Amino acid sequence: MYRKFLSCSSLLIMLTLLMTGAIGCTTKADQKTAASNEPAAERYFIFDTIVSLRVYDERMTPRHFDEVRALLERIDQRMNRQLAGSEIGQVNQAAGKSEVSVSEETFKVVQTAIDYAAASGGHFEPTVGPLVDLWGIGGEHPAVPKEDELAAAMQRMNYKDVILNPASNAIRLKKEGMSLDLGAIAKGYAADVIADYLQQQDFRSAIIDLGGNILAMGSKPDGSPWNIGIQDPEKDRGQSLGTLQAVNKTIVTSGVYERFFEAEGTVYHHILSPFTGYPVDNDLLSVTIVTDTSMDADAMSTSVFSLGLTEGRQFVESRDDADAIFVTTDHQIYLTSGLTDTFKLTNDHYQLAE
Repeated sequence: MYRKFLSCSSLLIMLTLLMTGAIGCTTKADQKTAASNEPAAERYFIFDTIVSLRVYDERMTPRHFDEVRALLERIDQRMNRQLAGSEIGQVNQAAGKSEVSVSEETFKVVQTAIDYAAASGGHFEPTVGPLVDLWGIGGEHPAVPKEDELAAAMQRMNYKDVILNPASNAIRLKKEGMSLDLGAIAKGYAADVIADYLQQQDFRSAIIDLGGNILAMGSKPDGSPWNIGIQDPEKDRGQSLGTLQAVNKTIVTSGVYERFFEAEGTVYHHILSPFTGYPVDNDLLSVTIVTDTSMDADAMSTSVFSLGLTEGRQFVESRDDADAIFVTTDHQIYLTSGLTDTFKLTNDHYQLAE
């Protein structure tokens, strides 16, 4: 998830809508009239990906969808480093020179990114911008960089060189040429913002999909869990390897299959290691994070993928608020302890590891 806000996650929403009841919206009387088996739906193209919103409530109106669009555009205009006038763009332009004051929400996302960088030992690296630009994966002309180019880019990457001033919400990058890239966390933040907005409007049942970052809000209108299909990383989009039951959970996947290119017989995917400068190579095909907030899931999916199976699993198990699904190149699936009762394997090409 390190290229702008491009998805390196891919989840198939499998909504088994056998809906006969309704969940609470305001009062018990309202439950029977407001909740709907058929969603009010809208799609947006923002963050360089398709955003899909489905709200299972008859009270959802075009005005609500317009307000969601405004929220998405606000976040994009503040946090997309490819926009020269964005807040992150201004911070990057001032790298090595001066601090730049930003909005409270941009400061919050950058602070969270730095926290994850520290917690993961640098496997999550929000200053990866120079490396992303060098490889160009997902762009029109991706290429394998030369070793001296990689070395130069990596000299401009270090989350410890991001200086934060909470008193003024100011950010300073110590070295010229540094570049913050929030592509591995900002979509998750946006999903949380949309969910907060919907809850404020008293909606209780929705699916928010930001290019594969899924937030399952509430439950289905009949009160049963959502069924979320986990993408088979070796098949076309829409083919799953299993399903996960979810209520008020967010599900985000990082995998090698979404963005890649081939050069001289070698496939290079888009999840770049801050330590080698090359795509991460650790026998993982994908990592899916399940947690309560999408911003956490977004950041953790990249962190944990880079950490690998053993360290990544330990990282997730050390937290009370997260679980993970690891898919390895030998088609083994490893689950953390909280998913043993909610994940169902449906593809016999894979098997659950002991």
